[in-house]
Formats: sequence, C-alpha cells, structure tokens
Amino acid sequence: MTAQTADNRIPGDLTREQVLARILRVDQAGELGAVRIYQGQRAVLGRGRHGALLAKMAQQEQHHLDTFSALIGERGVRPTLMAPLWHVAGFALGAGTALLGERVAMACTVAVEEAIDEHYAAQAAILGDDEAELKATIEEFRLEELEHRDIGLANEAEKAPAYPLLSSAIKGGCKLAIWLSERI
Repeated sequence: MTAQTADNRIPGDLTREQVLARILRVDQAGELGAVRIYQGQRAVLGRGRHGALLAKMAQQEQHHLDTFSALIGERGVRPTLMAPLWHVAGFALGAGTALLGERVAMACTVAVEEAIDEHYAAQAAILGDDEAELKATIEEFRLEELEHRDIGLANEAEKAPAYPLLSSAIKGGCKLAIWLSERI
C-alpha cells in the first residue's frame, strides 16, 4: 500500500485539499519574497563582485516562483493576501542587508535558505505518493536553496557583524511569514 497525502488525519486536521492549498500558497509567497530579496540585493550590489552570483540565484528563484504560480493557477488555489507586503518587505530586506555590506547580504541569504530548507523538508515529509510530482519539485527546489545557502557561507556570511543575532532575526521573520502566508 502506498502512502497518500493526509492519510493520517484525525478529526479537526486539515483535509488533503487544505494541506495542498497551504503548501502551494505558502511556497508561491515564499518564492515571491525570495525574488524580491535578490532584486533588492542586486539593486545595491549588482555591479559588484557578487553581481553575477546574485543574478544566478535570482534566476533560480524566479523559476521557482513561476512554477508555483502556474501550480496555483492549475489547481485553483487562492494566493496569499500577504503578497503585497512580501513584495515590499522582500525588497527592503534584500536592499537593507546589502547596504550593510556583502557579508550581511550573504548572511541574509544563509538565514533565509536555512529556514526554507527546513520548511521544504517538512512539506516533502507530509506529501504522499499521490503527490509525487509536487514532492519532486519541492525536493529539487530545496536542493537549489541549499546551494544558495552554501554560496552565502562560502562568501563569508558568518563573518557578518552580529551574525548569530542577524541570522536568528531573519529566520524568525521567515517562520512568521510562512505561518501567515499559509493561513491568510
């Protein structure tokens, strides 16, 4: 017997359709935020030594966003109502960290990607064989997010001023954005 999404539901748990809607809604929102973060970083650092690197990561995030936007349309899922806020907040986070320096921008990347890695891993764990294609997409994107994290680490993210505090604050913000985007 194959595992199905939401097989282990108990009364009061989300239905399979609600689980899938939350996954698609939050993933599209998260990728919108990621695209905007890289746009903000590129606005400040785009002509510097990290310009090509930021462009490559931004291109991958745009592909992720395009994929989840298409899936939302195909499956008739309502996007998050928080999208206008994530549009502004993502750019502000990207530009703001870049204005504080390349290491701080890379620290932002590491923190965001670590939060997304954890988030995508949890999603992949709850998807059953009935959603093998979605699960494979999430796993593929998760590997690319980990690549971005590794790029940030290779570019001295951990040498950013107050790295532990900065990292914790950004991860906390990501977790709050995830929670809100799943529900609103």
